[in-house]
Amino acid sequence: MSNATAMAEPANNPASAMSGEELETFGHELIAALKSVYDPEIPVDIYELGLIYKLDVSDSRDVTVDMTLTAPGCPVAGEMPEMVRNALLAVPGVGEVMVNMTFDPPWTPDRMSEEAKLELNMF
Repeated sequence: MSNATAMAEPANNPASAMSGEELETFGHELIAALKSVYDPEIPVDIYELGLIYKLDVSDSRDVTVDMTLTAPGCPVAGEMPEMVRNALLAVPGVGEVMVNMTFDPPWTPDRMSEEAKLELNMF
């Protein structure tokens, strides 16, 4: 599944305090914030690149993101989690934000959305 179709999910709580419509709207706002973050070396946002593996939202609107980088030695590895955190904190109503970096599974171009592939002429 491409990350471009992933949505925010309730974080391990089947009885979420947010309605499905509220969660969907909040999820779209979070994704818009993620789409404002770019890898400085690639002219595509991190969401469309498929760097976001998981986006969880708690009842208190705390957000946990599992993400990766295009390569473990990426020059912005130290800065990217803070860039993502700051973008998400700018969303109205968001609580705490935790960004977890992972390289399992490793990122591959297959995770990119069709939009990203078009932008990078990868067809």
